[in-house]
Amino acid sequence: MSQMKAVSAEPFGLKRDGGALGTGIKILEKELKRVSLDTVLAKANRVTVRRGSAGAGAFATMKPKPVDWYCFDAGDNTTKEWYPQGLTCASDAGIGGGTFVVSWYHTPASGVERGVRLSFLNTATLRYRHVLLVRAGADGNIAPINIHAGGVAWYGGLLYVADTTRGLRVFDTRQIFEIDGDGTETIGRKGGVYDAFGYRYVMPQTDAWTTTSGTVRFSFAAVDRSTAPDTLISGEYVDTAGTVGRVARWPLAEGGTLNAPAGGVAQAMDAYALPAGKIQGALSYEGAWYLSQTAGSTGNGTLIVVGDTVRRRPYPVGPEDLTCVRDKKTLWSVSEFAGRRVVYGVPL
Repeated sequence: MSQMKAVSAEPFGLKRDGGALGTGIKILEKELKRVSLDTVLAKANRVTVRRGSAGAGAFATMKPKPVDWYCFDAGDNTTKEWYPQGLTCASDAGIGGGTFVVSWYHTPASGVERGVRLSFLNTATLRYRHVLLVRAGADGNIAPINIHAGGVAWYGGLLYVADTTRGLRVFDTRQIFEIDGDGTETIGRKGGVYDAFGYRYVMPQTDAWTTTSGTVRFSFAAVDRSTAPDTLISGEYVDTAGTVGRVARWPLAEGGTLNAPAGGVAQAMDAYALPAGKIQGALSYEGAWYLSQTAGSTGNGTLIVVGDTVRRRPYPVGPEDLTCVRDKKTLWSVSEFAGRRVVYGVPL
């Protein structure tokens, strides 16, 4: 029996709220070239180093070290304008290949908000590329999306990005557009040409699931493919002493969307109280829960594994969202702090 304590799932309702997002995307389809995810990966312009020395700072006193890891390039490792948060992979999506997806949020030093970007990392080529997330207005213009993006989950063709107080935003890997302008400081359409802060590719938001309760937070996201049906996971980061967050799972329907019957509300299948505070990521797999707990920017984190017993394992500094590579039986996360940024895997 799992040591996770069940709590009411009632507050964890999500109402589909895509609005008129499709109208703007239809205009983008006429004005910009739509490209495949394979094209983005083939044109990846940044290099990752497998098992690189940059991992040492993130691992600090962790013993044993992760079984594998990938380091971002020097600019992404040290920048203080972008912070990695969410992590998902092709195994979550149910497709082949060794692709990881990392979400980053922007902290503008110049006052210009650039929103959220996703890094698509191809472990076969050791290259990755950033894609900017945008919202397309009814007139076809685009704007950045200013959220924390604490978690990302990939299922089928859809990417679910956590929106802390609102719920989940949805993006489609089949809706990626190539920007035709070169402006690096602006975003939007002007004179029939689109700019996106210098990013070559953008992904417009295609849908949204909004919380029906004001008492729920969405801090991270993951996929459990060992439940029937497969489920989408999200939960709450809480750092107040003496209190803990909750985690919930929603059934996924065919095609990758949440299962929402008449009324348009997707109700969580179950919910649990987390066993500790400062949880940055949660994943359930074959009856066990894996939880990443942070200790700040200097101390090593903890991987809490909850099954019949509760075990605490050494973990890197600044652990974030969690994902699972099922055929290799490995659990992966990403570390967030500047100078210590790696995507790393440990045995389940």
